[in-house]
Amino acid sequence: MEYQMQDFDVDQETDLLLSTGSVNYHGDMDDEYVVRRNRRRNFTSAMCSCWCMFWRRCCGPRELTSRTIHLGKPSPGQFPANAIRNQKYNIFTFLPLVLYQQFKFFLNLYFLIMATSQFVPDIRIGYLYTYWGPLCFVLTVTICREAVDDLRRHKRDQEVNSQKCKRLIDSLEKPYEMVAASKLKVGDLIIVDKDERVPADLVLLRTSEKSGSVFIRTDQLDGETDWKLRLAIPATQKLLADHQLFNTNASIFVEKPQKDIHSFIGTFTRHDSTGGNESLDLENTLWTNCVIASGQALGVVIYTGPETRSVMNNSAPRSKVGLLDMELNTLTKLLFAAVVGLALLMMALKGFSGPWYRYLFRFILLFSYIIPISLRVNLDMGKSFYSWSIGRDPAMKGTAVRCTTIPEELGRISYLLTDKTGTLTQNSMVLKRLHLGTVSYTPESFVDVTNVLTNAYSNPETSSLSNGKFRRSENTRIKDAVVALALCHNVTPVYENTEGSDDGSVTSDAEADQHVANQSVNYQASSPDEVALVQWTQDVGLALNLRDLSSMQLRGPSGRLLNYSILQVFPFTSETKRMGIIVKDLQTGEICFYLKGADVVMSAIVQYTDWLDEEVGNMAREGLRTLVVARKILTEDQYLDFETRYNAARMAVTDRVSRVTQVIESLEREMELLCVTGVEDKLQENVRPTLELLRNAGIKIWMLTGDKLETACCIAKSSRLVSRNQGLYVLKKVVTRTDAHLELNSFRRRGDSALVISGDSLEVCLQYYQPEFMELACAAPAVVCCRCSPTQKAQVVQLIQKHTNKRTAAIGDGGNDVSMIQQADAGIGIEGREGKQASLAGDFSIPQFSHLARLLLVHGRRSYKRSASLSQFVVHRGLIISTMQAVFSSVFYLSSVALYQGLLMVGYATVYTMFPVFSLVLDQDVSAEIALTYPELYKELAKGRSLSYKTFFMWVLISIYQGGVIMYGALLLFEDEFIHIVAISFSSLILTELIMVALNIRTWHVLMILAELFSLAVYGISLILFHEYFDSEFIKTTDFFWKVLVITLISCLPLYILKILRKKFSPPSYSKLS
Repeated sequence: MEYQMQDFDVDQETDLLLSTGSVNYHGDMDDEYVVRRNRRRNFTSAMCSCWCMFWRRCCGPRELTSRTIHLGKPSPGQFPANAIRNQKYNIFTFLPLVLYQQFKFFLNLYFLIMATSQFVPDIRIGYLYTYWGPLCFVLTVTICREAVDDLRRHKRDQEVNSQKCKRLIDSLEKPYEMVAASKLKVGDLIIVDKDERVPADLVLLRTSEKSGSVFIRTDQLDGETDWKLRLAIPATQKLLADHQLFNTNASIFVEKPQKDIHSFIGTFTRHDSTGGNESLDLENTLWTNCVIASGQALGVVIYTGPETRSVMNNSAPRSKVGLLDMELNTLTKLLFAAVVGLALLMMALKGFSGPWYRYLFRFILLFSYIIPISLRVNLDMGKSFYSWSIGRDPAMKGTAVRCTTIPEELGRISYLLTDKTGTLTQNSMVLKRLHLGTVSYTPESFVDVTNVLTNAYSNPETSSLSNGKFRRSENTRIKDAVVALALCHNVTPVYENTEGSDDGSVTSDAEADQHVANQSVNYQASSPDEVALVQWTQDVGLALNLRDLSSMQLRGPSGRLLNYSILQVFPFTSETKRMGIIVKDLQTGEICFYLKGADVVMSAIVQYTDWLDEEVGNMAREGLRTLVVARKILTEDQYLDFETRYNAARMAVTDRVSRVTQVIESLEREMELLCVTGVEDKLQENVRPTLELLRNAGIKIWMLTGDKLETACCIAKSSRLVSRNQGLYVLKKVVTRTDAHLELNSFRRRGDSALVISGDSLEVCLQYYQPEFMELACAAPAVVCCRCSPTQKAQVVQLIQKHTNKRTAAIGDGGNDVSMIQQADAGIGIEGREGKQASLAGDFSIPQFSHLARLLLVHGRRSYKRSASLSQFVVHRGLIISTMQAVFSSVFYLSSVALYQGLLMVGYATVYTMFPVFSLVLDQDVSAEIALTYPELYKELAKGRSLSYKTFFMWVLISIYQGGVIMYGALLLFEDEFIHIVAISFSSLILTELIMVALNIRTWHVLMILAELFSLAVYGISLILFHEYFDSEFIKTTDFFWKVLVITLISCLPLYILKILRKKFSPPSYSKLS
């Protein structure tokens, strides 16, 4: 058979090849059908494409791209707004997400189904408001609470986003304009002054230093306390004025945004007659949340908002659900199984005949009060009260609760992860000890050092340095040590006008003129330790006056200027652990080589002494950061010989680094030990007692910091994070799987030692031995992770949660702690000096670390204990009435009729019992003083015994007993009318509930008494007013009163006796302390 050739698309081809019928060769109708089908397909595909494009544009992840920025011109392309956003919702997602968060809990979903079923007439058993009223109330409370929380986050974000910045404009009359940080765009030129936060990621163009350098603080970004040096692009630094940037034909190419805060690739290109390219790296950048340490900086914005390094290292905020809520969700499922089981039992007794499914559903509805919807209402209102109490605590002024859904989590914490800089420490270095071998100086005796220097420099003939051939006097040794500290460093003094000018231009003010009275000196360096030492020499009378690349000038106690020429500088590195400098005294012509560094390397360099190791150990035990200072006096010939060899090594083509190291080490032999210094990084107020309290409370503390290993170890000791009788095991740098295996085995054999590990080694251990490492780390008394990136901090929190299933808390004060805080079950932010990022992102915000003990041990305990008691009592309230309903139905021919109708059912869970039951949020088992004096009480909370299967089933048995007693008692004692059963049983039920609340209260509050009396009064009024439910004549008789009292007594008295016996023979631990 021959087929006609035709053009068709793939779909048509498939249809043709798969067709089994005959083929129509006439073609007219088929062609018309194909055209219509193609039109439909084209329209459908076009709509799908549009919808996909809209979804990717609005909701999909933003594509990150590299960009070219032309100086002084608007940048083409769509870039995100420069705004910080910690909100969970927006105007479109708020209602759907809040409803989803509520109905993903079985409790709320169950009641939604129950309430919806009441629209079906055949299975309706009561008024609609008895189901929809409580459900709508719960949802309204939740929606309002979430809205208030998110509006507060929005308000806090607005405060940060509305901070004013100086944006350079192309105008000579007005060189800059003030704009909000959120209005900055890619390509804007902005000026950042000293101590100001960098509002967006910048490439540095100009600084107030002629050299184009500026120091920044990055502790809010990476946790490192060292100041970092940043350099402006040389071509733009050389311009005479800022406004010339608008006339410069140049562009900057920058890589696409990425997380790595330690790398950057870019290119600066001139398009004018000058031409040429300059490569850009990390030294030319200023990342968001860095702080300018001195002077001014002018940069061009390259990344904004979510594309900045700071935000990309933060995780998105998540909705946190407390462990108590999850436990109650599980118990709710058990109760639902009980409801279905009870309904099936009733149907089995009744018989599965007729429309049995209708009766089954009616029974399920009748017993639905076993799962009380008021549980959510009471818990949510309780959470709000706990949050309010925390904020109003006079002992914790300044504390704020950002997330009101998880206050109970504070009572279940097993692991606390803390930042170091700004959280445990103030990042303020102070020299605390100067040891010369025979004598040690402390802050109390530093005045003696000042007197020695004053005497030494008042006589010019005694001011020359000793040649070291004879035994020097103590005064000479003091002077030599102070001179060494004043010369051996990389510190630069920066002078700034105290009055200041506000013209917006970046001007040079680094040239110091000590005669200008309105100038104040500020020291800047890459290490705060060096600044502390130089600041101390100034305090005792020998001040650093001037410093440039080739010279240094000191000012003595009498104002005499001492000039030195800098011949060589050997900077500090993590490998050498020391820094050195060779200087020439221009007064005497003497050449000195000064060296300072860690004791582990310096002990082999200096001449042998019997006191060095002992004194260094003593200082380290006090938590001081030690430096050993030494010197060597060189002759002119010795220095020239060294210089020749040093320059030759630096010019070597092969093995340059090792050759240079060998030449320097040839000088580092038999050096004269001058002194040992001990610098203290000031701890936050009451850090030591707070950490001790938390450790005694059974909380394991991990310190996660971006700072150096040595610094982290010092703070771990000085803060008592590691107790005196515990050792520190520093995990060596591991690169391979074998290294990790050997180190982990070595740590396993160490026993009771705290673990210290770097971020790089942590990555390797987690890659190959994650379960083994986490088992060892979680068993250690404390863990210190140094050189941690913000992402690693969050990863550590996640691993602890995964491997231990315990609750974690994270506390920090910087932008680099936000990811960790958001990942933890309870995130706590401290409002630090450098910013509010951690405070804004945290679930709780405290002004200082010492408040953490009270937050956890007092408020955490109260919140958890109260919520556990409240939730079980609310379940008891539902179980007891469901038991009575089951007894009633079984006695009255298994009828699916409600025992109590309409207002009685609504009033039972609201006005009659709500206030006394809710007053349990005022109860407390121990006072705040006892909770803080005996932190060991907190250990019991982590075990979750206040709300467990054991306590839950105890309450189930109590409910069944009391419900059975009340219902059978009413049936036995009533005489003629059914309405009398309702009056007797309901009155006994209300009295039983009020008495049970009183039996469970441990510390009475005046509001509890008022709540009991108010509920009793309201019910008494109801007895008089509700004639349709109660026989007004019967309730006036003595029969009514004695029957109600007898039933109530039988239901409550045995429980009271059991409580007394238990208190006598098995009292709880806290009762022994009260």
